[in-house]
Parts: sequence; structure tokens; C-alpha cells
Amino acid sequence: MSTQRNSKQRDAVYADLMSRYDHPTADEVYFSVKKDLPNISLATVYRNLKLLENEGLILKITTEDSDRYDGHTQTHYHLMCDRCKKVSDLNIKNGFNLNELPDNEFNGEIRTHALLFFGLCKDCKQTKN
Repeated sequence: MSTQRNSKQRDAVYADLMSRYDHPTADEVYFSVKKDLPNISLATVYRNLKLLENEGLILKITTEDSDRYDGHTQTHYHLMCDRCKKVSDLNIKNGFNLNELPDNEFNGEIRTHALLFFGLCKDCKQTKN
């Protein structure tokens, strides 16, 4: 019974992340999932976020303010707004794959990378003071 319950909770956390693009914090995921699973605990949400991250099913975006989560794991970049702290997807088209950049001294293999841009989101730029 315990395994089924954990699976249901993990599935709910994952489904919540896959349905959104706002890069929520663990608390935001918790309050969202709690609507359908009122008995879920914040600790369970954290545990399942960590498990999903370790399985490569979600991304954790670490900022100086908080960790945020993204259910969309294809290579893409993010902008964190200096003012409102919102994390947004950036659609950057480039002619090369950053994982394949040559490094004559490294001689290893890059599997993935993380890149976070900082600036103003569209809304904060329009209300720039």
C-alpha cells in the first residue's frame, strides 16, 4: 500500500510540473498538488522532487533566492528577473551545441550544462523605474 501511495504522490508532483511553465518552488508545487491530494506533506513533495530530479525527469534551477523546478528537460535556457525573481524560458536559437564545445585540455565528455541569464522580464521591463 505504501508503494502505491508514494507512486500516486510522485505522479501528481510530476504531472503538476509538466502542466506548467512558471518554474515553481517546492512550496508552490506543494500548494498546487495539495488541491487534489489534501493529505500530502511538504516533506513528501521535496522527497519526490529530489527523486524525479535524480531520475532526470525534471530540472532543478538553483538561484540565490530558492530552488525552482522545471518538468521540461529538453535543452533550453532560463532568465531570472532581477526585480520580480520570476524564472522564464528563453528561446535561444544557436548554431552550435554547447555540450560539444571543444576543450583541448579537458579531453573528457560533457553530458549536459546549465545556463541561467539574469535581467528584466518583459513585464518588469515595461514598468522600468
